[in-house]
Amino acid sequence: MSKISWRQALPLALAAFFVVGSLSNIFAPEPIYEEYLKWGYPGWFHFVTGSLELTAAILLFRASSRLLGSALGCLVMLAALATVIIHGEYGHTVPPLVVATLSLVVVWISWRKRMAPTEPS
Repeated sequence: MSKISWRQALPLALAAFFVVGSLSNIFAPEPIYEEYLKWGYPGWFHFVTGSLELTAAILLFRASSRLLGSALGCLVMLAALATVIIHGEYGHTVPPLVVATLSLVVVWISWRKRMAPTEPS
């Protein structure tokens, strides 16, 4: 049985998170839709959020696009964090803060891997 390191598992876990998040935003049940309206976003904005999350998830699944996917995911979570802070919903800050932080870890790992010198053939 092969061992999977946390450096391999973390991007896949984030991708799964963003898939679930995208589906809950694209097919926004009434409470989620109402929150977007309460925060002052247009009625269609949940589609934008869901599409960005789905894009981040797809990019995170492939090692070659992981840097871009984790950066996009981090930006989406920072926007979510800003939204709840601006509206004084401090109890909702932990999930986007944790996911943004984990996304930054994947950005760092992906960046280091990309910048590592390649061995001559």
